[in-house]
Order: sequence, then C-alpha cells, then structure tokens
Amino acid sequence: MKPDIDLFGVFVPTLLVLALGSYIALRLLSAVLARLGVYRHVWHPALFNLCLYFTVLGATVLFMEQVKS
Repeated sequence: MKPDIDLFGVFVPTLLVLALGSYIALRLLSAVLARLGVYRHVWHPALFNLCLYFTVLGATVLFMEQVKS
C-alpha cells in the first residue's frame, strides 16, 4: 500500500481515503441491516456500529494489501 495518494497536487494519507470509503460502506451496510431488522437483536447499536466500522476498515486494508502483492 502506498503511503500517500496524490489528489490534484495534495498528498493525502492512504489510510484516510480507506477510512472514508469504509465509512460510506458502513452507512450502506447499516441501512441494509436496519431494513432486515438486525438491530432488534443488538444490545448496543452504537457499539455494534463501531465494531462493524473497524471490521470493514480492517477488511478494506487487508484487501488493498492483497491487491498490491
């Protein structure tokens, strides 16, 4: 994974771009899970969303590492 991404002359950390992408994916996944009624079975929805975000972010980072190789 490259340490920086050049965005119109501005160097942005790769992790920031992956974090924003993961947040967007989390919002979509959260909407799907809410539509399916999963949150009725979750004790603490905010904590569940936090853990889900880090899971999506970790999977995204691992995917990017595999693509690089």
